[in-house]
Amino acid sequence: MNLLILSSSTGGGHNMRANALKYWWEHRGGNAIVSQPLESSFPLYRMGSNFYNLIQKYYPVMHNLYFHFLEAASLHRKKKLILGTKNWLNSVSEFEPDIVVSVHAHLNHGYFDILKEKFQRKLKFTIYCGELADGIGFSRHWVNPKVDCFFGPFEETCQAALKRGMPEEKTKVVGPLLRKGFYQVISPEERESIYKKYDISSDTPTFVLGTGANGVNRHLKVLHSLARIEPDFQVVALCGRNEKTYKEILEQRKLFKFKVFPLRTIDDYEMAAFLRNADFLFSRPGAGSITEAIVCGTPVIFDISRGVMPQERNNLNFWRNRSSSIVSCRNPNKLFRRVCSSLPFLKVTLDSSPEALVRNLEGLII
Repeated sequence: MNLLILSSSTGGGHNMRANALKYWWEHRGGNAIVSQPLESSFPLYRMGSNFYNLIQKYYPVMHNLYFHFLEAASLHRKKKLILGTKNWLNSVSEFEPDIVVSVHAHLNHGYFDILKEKFQRKLKFTIYCGELADGIGFSRHWVNPKVDCFFGPFEETCQAALKRGMPEEKTKVVGPLLRKGFYQVISPEERESIYKKYDISSDTPTFVLGTGANGVNRHLKVLHSLARIEPDFQVVALCGRNEKTYKEILEQRKLFKFKVFPLRTIDDYEMAAFLRNADFLFSRPGAGSITEAIVCGTPVIFDISRGVMPQERNNLNFWRNRSSSIVSCRNPNKLFRRVCSSLPFLKVTLDSSPEALVRNLEGLII
């Protein structure tokens, strides 16, 4: 069974979920590819994706304009308005998909019609929406009543889709879609091995500074802020592909009385091990990072410096609705004021795999 996964590099959560689904589908014996129509077809679409990431990295508050422009413009809602799909469609045709899963809001209408027209046979088309809850940033483009099924991680996600016109019989809660490491139980010996790899103590209180796929973080300001509290902790500063921040922390970490461990991209097992042992995660409220924190039961201090994106408001709504309180920080220089022993957390238990999603997909094509 061939699975085509439609994704985009706007932010990091879409590709994380796409690649996770690819792994789990192949783990069950199927074939899967991840395709990015926006980045691999018309140059203007690729520019739009890059512009999204630029705003996210430097001026998140500007997404309150860009998001609503895209909502109104509906650039990919009608197939006749979509440009440059010839080469993309030819490559997809060679794969001969049996079923399609879109994990991005802007791939659920025009691209659905293009694929349906290309494959005259009964091609199934579904949507997996990674948004955690309803909010101003829940795009209307997520919902297409013509698709075969809409899947969401939580009841709140599906309620948002139903409110926007998704038929109830096509809407299903299937749980979070994450990388393998978050479904596995890590033994104390495995955790110790991961910590020893980076020369990190597994017994010292640990603060984790998160970063998005685009290297969105305020690590240096945060570290200087944390220097104002008692140094009985260590900091794991995730830098991802942000080489500039990584090198700057290496140069400055000798200034701090606490230990700082800047890390480039780490794998899913390592990420899960750090989050499960962290006293808190300081991170933008992106769906991917926050879902990982929720399944690990990690307390979170939300980084809302430089404004909140509409999409991030959905995830803050989820946390606010399910938790006793929410702790955020607008100024990284003042993070030290938010650090305490009673930070709120959420905990959602996972199965050993995203079984509900994969089983539903298989059921559509059997």
